[in-house]
Amino acid sequence: MKVCGVELTGSEAIITLLSLSDGLFDIPDCRQRKLTLSDANDQEQVQKFQFAFRKLMEDYGVDTAVIRQRPHKGKFAGSAVGFKLEAAIQLIENLNVVLVSSTEIKEQLKRNPLMIEFADTGLKKFQEPAFITAYTYLNHKHFNG
Repeated sequence: MKVCGVELTGSEAIITLLSLSDGLFDIPDCRQRKLTLSDANDQEQVQKFQFAFRKLMEDYGVDTAVIRQRPHKGKFAGSAVGFKLEAAIQLIENLNVVLVSSTEIKEQLKRNPLMIEFADTGLKKFQEPAFITAYTYLNHKHFNG
């Protein structure tokens, strides 16, 4: 199973691909680390973002996009643009999209901590939340069916 961990920040979707096969994790190379929405008020730009995300998922054979959920209110609430990006991803046909809360991520990390240091993954530091989101989702699916 191959998933794409997604963290939405501002007008960007930071992504990390991760697969799990026979109990082994693999971080496939990906031509992009993030996708940016240049103008959230322009329908054509939103459609271009959605097309680029869909194409990336198709090209890499991704089964599921796992988005780190953001609160709707409070200090750490997501922005309006972030929720627009989330909706654009959720509306992609033939792509399973799952939202995972920070609480669920913390619980999964307690049960199944990372087996290696993040620095040893070869990913950029800004991709860590997206990686952890994908990692905890795959662990949950693997151990809980």
